Amino acid sequence: MSELVTARIRTIAAKMGLPHLAEHLGAFVARADEAQMGYLDFLDLVLEEEHAVREERRIRHALRVSKMPHHKTLDDYDFSYQPELDARKVRDLATLAFVEARANAALLGPPGVGKTHIAVALAVAACRAGFSVYFTTLDDMVRQLKAADAIGRLGSKLRTYLRPQVLVLDEVGYLPLARDEANLVFQMISKRYEKGSILLTSNKAFSEWGQVFGDEVLATAILDRLLHHCEVIAINGPSYRLRNRLAAVQAEVAATG
Repeated sequence: MSELVTARIRTIAAKMGLPHLAEHLGAFVARADEAQMGYLDFLDLVLEEEHAVREERRIRHALRVSKMPHHKTLDDYDFSYQPELDARKVRDLATLAFVEARANAALLGPPGVGKTHIAVALAVAACRAGFSVYFTTLDDMVRQLKAADAIGRLGSKLRTYLRPQVLVLDEVGYLPLARDEANLVFQMISKRYEKGSILLTSNKAFSEWGQVFGDEVLATAILDRLLHHCEVIAINGPSYRLRNRLAAVQAEVAATG
């Protein structure tokens, strides 16, 4: 391929918004020459590479705007440490059928068993599949909504939690809410009902949510909407964090012994 043609292709690629092709055209041509590719094979190579670069860029952006605390996957989760947890149910959720159905998923269990890890792993899978995701703790969401309500911008702030196709609502039940705070949560959940998925984690059984939300009737109304289309997974096992801490203590004792 002549330098003139190469330069022209680079210019056209840049104008068409194909920066990877424009930047790496020389390398593509060299690979094509070495493999003695035909025109269609060369075109397939170029378009496949450009698509892969764009997809990786999209995923990085989606993960960044999701506000997730980390990007762990299910491959990082030690299912052997939680023998009572049905790994098949978790992997079924990873197919994201519940997201496509605009249904919900709830991960319940004591602190440290990996609820947030699994929730984030499912959210990462959703990002990669092209769904919009936003992560928040319940406490932080309530603070944000209260602050917005105080200055007359509740509707605008609510859209932060209504817009994404998957809302990860972490740490439900760690702190009790006042009735006005619980009412803000109810508004958000009611508006998301059958319009987008909620993926929540909680250290409280649903029977205890009346205490969490400070009102049995309000808690029932919230649960009615959450559980209408919801996959519930209970994780009743030992704490990962405690395991790691015990291992560190044992190592210290062995080192000083």
